[in-house]
Amino acid sequence: MTSIVLILGLPPLMARRYHEGIQSAFPDVAVTLVDHVSKADPYLADMDVLVTHGPFLADRSDHVLSNAPKLKWIQGIGTGVDNFADRPTLRDDVTVTNIHGVHGNPMSEAAFGAMLALSRRIPKSVRNQDKRKWEAWPSRLITGKTIGIFGIGSIAKTVAPRCKAFDMTVIGISSGPRYVPGFDRMVHRDKLLETVRELDYLLLLTPYSPETHHIIDAKVFAAMKPQSILINHARGGVVDEAALLAALQEGRIAAAALDVFATEPLPQDHPFWAMENVLITCHQSATHDASVATNLPTIVENIAKFIAGDIANMRNVVRPAR
Repeated sequence: MTSIVLILGLPPLMARRYHEGIQSAFPDVAVTLVDHVSKADPYLADMDVLVTHGPFLADRSDHVLSNAPKLKWIQGIGTGVDNFADRPTLRDDVTVTNIHGVHGNPMSEAAFGAMLALSRRIPKSVRNQDKRKWEAWPSRLITGKTIGIFGIGSIAKTVAPRCKAFDMTVIGISSGPRYVPGFDRMVHRDKLLETVRELDYLLLLTPYSPETHHIIDAKVFAAMKPQSILINHARGGVVDEAALLAALQEGRIAAAALDVFATEPLPQDHPFWAMENVLITCHQSATHDASVATNLPTIVENIAKFIAGDIANMRNVVRPAR
């Protein structure tokens, strides 16, 4: 019998919906839900299929992969497949697939939520409300400002036209610049330092890789406008967090909206928590009330093909077995 293990560090209701959706589609398959990677050990030896997201494996990804001799396929529930597809312990005979092309709407809304919240200082308003403190200030418009989007995939293609609705100038930053509707111009990421000097907002959507590790560093922050805002909806490792902390503390940039971090959960003693110019969300920019319903059709279709031995025709293969 095929053994499918779900390692999902999601809100319990969402995790159960994944489990119930897969189990109901395949009643004769063993489907096990694990809410934390530390509880996965009893199921690794017999696991044929792993459904997860890289951050849910935390620092135990190599342990999971090294102790799963029957593993043949990993289905990611997000676009990114880092922390499993890039691990040296992943065997060549394991196929990796992801969920692609469905995150444009939630990620766009998350990006605008972050821009509007920080530009209107909504976190400060909430703190003041808790203290019953009446204080007013002029809001900063996003209309007419310039945004740079670093990482031009399907999400960026959804975000950019919506930025034009606010009369924003939209600059794409990519390792492969090309024409994409909604962008005023594209630049190669080699021009990053020159480009950030123009930006009011820098939105990070680029995948994490050795090439993008800490690509947003002290040099980038030094080149940005003092009133600029960073939004990281990519991966924590893309940003040098020590350099970001210094830039925020010293006023070299105005604020940051951070959804992803090098260490997740973000440690409780991290300075970011207490900073009024930092908006923290908990790796949830792509998660929404219809996430499971959106993702399940791809996962169920791929499971059916896996069981039928039709691995070559599975959807969204990002790393074929070799």
